Amino acid sequence: MTTLTKESQGPEHPELLELDRVTIRFAGDSGDGMQLAGTQFTKTSAVVGNDISTFPDIPAEIRAPQGSLPGVSGFQVSFASTEIYTPGDAPDVLVAMNPAALKTNLADLPRGGILVVNEDEFTETNLRKATYASNPLEDGSLRSYRTFRVPISTLNARALEDSGLTAVQVDRCKNMFALGLMFWLYSRPLDTTVHWITEKFGKNPGVAAANIKTLKAGYAFGETTEMFATHYHVPKAKQKPGLYRNITGNEATALGFVTASKLAGRQLFYGSYPITPASDVLHELARFKNFGVKTFQAEDEIAAVGAAIGASFGGSLGLTGTSGPGLALKSEAIGLAVMLELPLVVMDVQRAGPSTGMPTKTEQGDLLQCMFGRNGESPVAVVAPATSSDCFNMAIEAWRIAIKYRTPVVFLSDGYLGMGSEPWLVPDYDSLPKIPVVFASDPATYKPYARDPETLAPPWAIPGTPDLEHRVGGLEKADITGNVSYDPANHDKMVHLRAEKVARIAQDIPELVVDGDERGGLLVLGWGSTYGVIMTAVQRARAQGKRVSMAHLRYLNPFPRNLGEVLTRYDKVLIPEINLGQLRLLVRGTFLVDAVGFNKVAGRPFTIRDIEERIGELA
Repeated sequence: MTTLTKESQGPEHPELLELDRVTIRFAGDSGDGMQLAGTQFTKTSAVVGNDISTFPDIPAEIRAPQGSLPGVSGFQVSFASTEIYTPGDAPDVLVAMNPAALKTNLADLPRGGILVVNEDEFTETNLRKATYASNPLEDGSLRSYRTFRVPISTLNARALEDSGLTAVQVDRCKNMFALGLMFWLYSRPLDTTVHWITEKFGKNPGVAAANIKTLKAGYAFGETTEMFATHYHVPKAKQKPGLYRNITGNEATALGFVTASKLAGRQLFYGSYPITPASDVLHELARFKNFGVKTFQAEDEIAAVGAAIGASFGGSLGLTGTSGPGLALKSEAIGLAVMLELPLVVMDVQRAGPSTGMPTKTEQGDLLQCMFGRNGESPVAVVAPATSSDCFNMAIEAWRIAIKYRTPVVFLSDGYLGMGSEPWLVPDYDSLPKIPVVFASDPATYKPYARDPETLAPPWAIPGTPDLEHRVGGLEKADITGNVSYDPANHDKMVHLRAEKVARIAQDIPELVVDGDERGGLLVLGWGSTYGVIMTAVQRARAQGKRVSMAHLRYLNPFPRNLGEVLTRYDKVLIPEINLGQLRLLVRGTFLVDAVGFNKVAGRPFTIRDIEERIGELA
């Protein structure tokens, strides 16, 4: 939280400080509405014009015991007057709605940070649930922080005493009081949230009025209390002109898939089974019925991918989505799509494993499963977005590759990207290149496995086309004719053809770009959601004079065609991953480069400091 300027408003007003960046974390019980409060603060900051980045932290339990440590829900938002790439390592401000929220988050708050607590919740019962031996508000353990004890529950109840709501309904509004206080503290307008409340609770005007009233009460409390000697302002960031919206990775993914279907002129079919953190994409796509999108909530993961393959067989864009455990269940059917050589996109929003693991925590543990998690030689293409907004671009790219090369493509996101958000410059649809779709139609020239000389893709013949009957199924097919074949030489040829088809995608994707020195020193190579922390850490290291550069992979199978050559230019290569070294294994095995791994599997993203310290050891 860096101070730029100071402005005095006179003795009767709090001092106004101008900052270039602030990171706030809202934390409370899973029923306290912290995700909602954080989301509304984010939206308002986006409207103000700040660059933003967010990190929701949701408990895995559907409804943990109230006030318990496992039930704490958090939402961190960083907003700035300059371009930022991460939601920040640590909060400058922690809003703790109960003792459990304080206990689980205080270690991340730097000494001297602002701590706002709802002192009403620090009862003997709640303190015991949070395993406190004494009340931290009274025992001096918080003396290192700028602590503000606010009776949020009491003030919220007082503001709504004439609302006509029940005590339970009134208590549910206290997140709006806390949000209003934060809006005042950081000079945010209320209009965006007031409009959202009005729209959200339009059918229940009493609830809408209560939420708006306590939101304004929280703002007024900050304005009139003598508790705060200072409040703050973060100017808007300089951004490229255009229409922006705040978008999560899962929202961007859904929009990218819908856009791809319009660019291809084909109906999008999404077969899915609910699983965290991928379910939001199903919810989003279900909203686009007017765009011809068909969504199907199947009885299980196998049925979902089977339905998607059937949709592609019928000429639609067959899409399925899941997280790691579901990808394992889909593996046999994905192998069927490899054998059928049909376009199919499989979305994997990774989470911590193995097995059920930690459903709401992020990880990059599925790369090798995507590459090799099927029986036999069954190569698929793999793409990975680098940021939440990049999910839109790579969703379109996944379909371009799948259609052109008649192959399954895995779209490999993760919980950090999917649930996090950032500003997205809405593109001009007319500027996006169309995705050509060509179906076989001429019986005189049709052969089921006659391949395109450039891509090796076979023709796409949809059912009902006169005289284009052909065999389908998981048995090996004869080259050209598509008849079932057990001939050893033919099997060897088909295996090589399918592998070469995926390998040729490398000629159709961008070369890897290096940010920094063209050669020499340390290269930090990343993929997926590590982009933001690597970019920030490398920029800081270069500002300190260190010889360090970065490159980021968005295409993981095949790799960019120049990756091997790029790796040879540097003295050392560092690969940070939220796994035990899966990309490092592939890089070492493919290019015989002795890359160094930096691996952390804690269910949380890397911090900038993590990467900076590792760079310092190697550079």
